[in-house]
Amino acid sequence: MKAVAIKKNGSLDVLEQIDLPTPKPKPNEVLVKIHACALNHLDIWVREGLRGLNLKFPHILGSDISGEIETTGESINDLKKGDKVLLNPGLSCGHCADCLLGHDNFCRQYNIIGTLQNGGYAQFISVPRQNILPYPQNMSWTDAAAIPLTFLTAWNMLVNKAKIQPGETVLVLAAGSGIGAIAVQIAKLFGCTVIATASTEKKLKLAQSLGADHLINYEKKDFSEEARKITNKAGADVVFEHVGKATWEKSILATRTGGRIVTCGATSGKDATTDINHVFFRQITILGNMMGRKGDLFKILDFVNQKKLKPVVDKVLPLEKAQEAHRIMESREQFGKIVLSIT
Repeated sequence: MKAVAIKKNGSLDVLEQIDLPTPKPKPNEVLVKIHACALNHLDIWVREGLRGLNLKFPHILGSDISGEIETTGESINDLKKGDKVLLNPGLSCGHCADCLLGHDNFCRQYNIIGTLQNGGYAQFISVPRQNILPYPQNMSWTDAAAIPLTFLTAWNMLVNKAKIQPGETVLVLAAGSGIGAIAVQIAKLFGCTVIATASTEKKLKLAQSLGADHLINYEKKDFSEEARKITNKAGADVVFEHVGKATWEKSILATRTGGRIVTCGATSGKDATTDINHVFFRQITILGNMMGRKGDLFKILDFVNQKKLKPVVDKVLPLEKAQEAHRIMESREQFGKIVLSIT
């Protein structure tokens, strides 16, 4: 099969188009013919080399995949060739206490398609049956591929961890990112007031079109000061963090007394400074998040089918342009997702 893979960790030029054997599904697995794969910042981290991640090279990146059933393992009888499917990116053992309690993202063997296991920058992938999702209604391959990882992560952050409530104010940092654009929509779905930050007026207008109530250009203004002005000096009930070092101190200042900060990443650096005085004097709760429960994606897809949540795709590029796709993501040029189309 045709694939774009890495044979070592490094910069953009380690992404190579090569031919690899088509995987063979195990009895409980499904072979999927891939039509589209959306990028996530995770792809960049894996490409560059995540600490403690021992890859078997050549390695294929890509977590968000849409496609159709090619073949199934011998123990599977509820799927057939040609069925359109979306893949759930989370992988877990399926038999530990956390998995059986529905907290599969707590599983000690948890990983994500495209990290330890080969991902979607290829024509085919073999995945466990439990990772097959129903395909969203009347949606293109590229739009569908933009759903799983960011929707599930943002949902878990806001709904399950921060437990957002109607009438609360949610500050979404970097609303032009793939996950930020979804966070705006989820917060509005739950009746919250949304303050969105972005680096350009164009991105802010797009965030507004998704439902953002207040807009802050963080290149021109201090977003923590502006957030406090908007909230009559109180601060946001919830701060949706995924930027890290560059924003962390101001995120704490932008949070109201008794408020919550929920974070899933550190794209600008992990060694952020925390003023602990602000945390305990103002009784701020800091919540860490890694993906979400696989089962929640069924609920999320119901909202997608009702058109209450929608994927946001900025650019679609062919598989052979994977280097360019990574370059765009690294430069933060896009609003929403970048998707690779695979034929």
